[in-house]
Amino acid sequence: MTLGASAAFLCWDRYEHSGRCSAISREDVQINDAIRAREVRLIDENNTQMGIVGIRDALRIAVEKDLDLVNVAPTAKPPVCRIMDYGKFKYEQSKKEKDARKNQKVVAIKEIRMTPNIEDHDFDTKVKAAIKFLQEGDKVKAAVRFRGREITHPAIGQAVLEKMVKELEPYGILERSPRLEGRNMIIILNPRQATEKTS
Repeated sequence: MTLGASAAFLCWDRYEHSGRCSAISREDVQINDAIRAREVRLIDENNTQMGIVGIRDALRIAVEKDLDLVNVAPTAKPPVCRIMDYGKFKYEQSKKEKDARKNQKVVAIKEIRMTPNIEDHDFDTKVKAAIKFLQEGDKVKAAVRFRGREITHPAIGQAVLEKMVKELEPYGILERSPRLEGRNMIIILNPRQATEKTS
């Protein structure tokens, strides 16, 4: 039986009595009869080094244990093969990847908009919202929007943003200093806890 484009079932002609068949993929590691090396460095299912053995002997040992022979280091000389239950290994790997994706925090950018002449009460409300976002692990993009002739006094907007950075210092780290983009002056803050964990 030959390999298909994505996967094929490979039965061991040499070891028909075992009744074992395994699904393999071109993109996957070499397994069982797909291993072309004449000899391999063999590791058993208990992680014990068995030395260098011929491929036929390695396959025979795997069949006797009712397990698979998997080429885990094809570029080594000779290749390193491990005896394992490959189906169980693949299942556990996919379960780990699924759990990792489930636990992975997707970082969002939350935007806060202000005006250059924002009132103190409104400013405090915006700061509280920014603290909440940062504590939840999200980035904060704070923008001061200039209307009409306000654009001729960018220093006022910059002062508002610098004041916000100071208020948020215990919770966030400045990623991008105040920068004018069209009629908006923008800063971006990273959550402090997430930044400290990766450093």
